[in-house]
Amino acid sequence: MASNQAHRDDNLLEDIQARLDSLNKSERKVAEAILRDPSAATRYSIAALARAADVSEPTVNRFCRGFSATGFPDFKIRLAQSIATGTPYVGQNVEPDDTVAEFADKIMLSTIANLDKARQALDPRELSVVIDYLIQAKQINFFGMGGSAAVAMDAQHKFFRFNIPVMSYDDALMQRMVAAGANVGDVMVLISYTGRTRETVDIAQLARSNGATVIGITNPDSPLAEICTAVLGVTAPEDTEVYMPMSSRIIHLTVIDILATGVTLKRGADFLGHLKKIKESLKPTRFPSS
Repeated sequence: MASNQAHRDDNLLEDIQARLDSLNKSERKVAEAILRDPSAATRYSIAALARAADVSEPTVNRFCRGFSATGFPDFKIRLAQSIATGTPYVGQNVEPDDTVAEFADKIMLSTIANLDKARQALDPRELSVVIDYLIQAKQINFFGMGGSAAVAMDAQHKFFRFNIPVMSYDDALMQRMVAAGANVGDVMVLISYTGRTRETVDIAQLARSNGATVIGITNPDSPLAEICTAVLGVTAPEDTEVYMPMSSRIIHLTVIDILATGVTLKRGADFLGHLKKIKESLKPTRFPSS
């Protein structure tokens, strides 16, 4: 079956259902195995899906390429995105009568899909610019309120290793005072899913007025993004005004990991000894592994 790029951006499950009658016998068996339990299919290995459909592994690969996937791993990611988006066959919203297995699966699949969407949306050029700002900083302050506070704390745990003064703050008054005392060479990283919290926007403006570099990890179309020196645009289809933050927080934590890795690599091989010394300092605090 020939690849059809026009289907790439469609909902994959709807696409499979719509094309069911046009598939050959073996590929239809793969499609039916997936449609019987899409969530289970995201957990299959290629061998497991081949067994479930009673076909060969090359048939599964051919089926995946026919739906514009580069291979089975890419197909599973797109399948997870399709489930997370919601379809006539699988409702993604957690329902009150969901079993533990059902709502756990929904949350996992939604997070996987949203991480992949964030991966595609992140601009490597902006990442490089932000990494350079962080390396050149005299000091770094991470600000986060509400669900973003834990992300700011995680960033402090990562960045203290780099011999740059670093702090995290989750209190709006402390953030405001730190921003008021900012100077040229200071970097403030503001983490906000919506980018619409008035206090956060005000604090960003105050920091910039004092000469600080202000980096936003936030919605690129938000009031906060308009104020920042540089923005890492992060979005997720999640209404945090109604529901508690889930995948958006995981995406922010992953962005922090990317930035910390970038700073480490930019520091070069000579810096690895310093990181090794910090890591080895923990050995006496642990029981030996069995």
